[in-house]
Amino acid sequence: MQKLSADEMSRIVSEGVPGTGMPAFKHLGQAAIKATVIYVRSLQGKNAPAMLPGDPKRGEAIFFGAAECGNCHMAGGRGGFIGPDLSTYGQTHSAEAIKTAIITPAARDHVQSLVTAITATGERYEGIVRNEDNFSLQLQSADGVFHFLAKAELKSFERSQTLLMPSDYGTKLPTEQLNDVASFLLKLAQSSTPPTVHHPEEE
Repeated sequence: MQKLSADEMSRIVSEGVPGTGMPAFKHLGQAAIKATVIYVRSLQGKNAPAMLPGDPKRGEAIFFGAAECGNCHMAGGRGGFIGPDLSTYGQTHSAEAIKTAIITPAARDHVQSLVTAITATGERYEGIVRNEDNFSLQLQSADGVFHFLAKAELKSFERSQTLLMPSDYGTKLPTEQLNDVASFLLKLAQSSTPPTVHHPEEE
């Protein structure tokens, strides 16, 4: 088990192991499975501080500065709302995994694109779709505000073909800076509390 990556452990918890006594726990949801993996890692001693390939302080400056990661991502209570909160990302991802996610965002299945919605009265909204059904959608703009829009009242609705996450970090950031950003996220994760899993059945 200690040789397995966090993703491999998550897959085992989710799908179980056929032919053994390990059942599937996919019904728990991704948040609960992630918390379980973090807990198991702590029992294995895997949550010991990771070796940092760069300088966390420089990485923080790059994250919120030149790389503009903070425009979309929250980290340690600072940053944007459009992208995932990366405060605990380093708890389940190694430095190499973090760098790979930065330079090859298209390989991640949760990467989203911006959408633009214009109402019949000319109001324009741009952001990420958080919820959608046949009649309405919930859009979150870059400032974190949620907008509830009825599809019948929209003049146009377009999904950008460009991914929200830039794809040129591999050439924009040299290896040293990628190491610094990865170190910042790893260091931040060491002091961040794992997400609390809510279980409705316990109420």
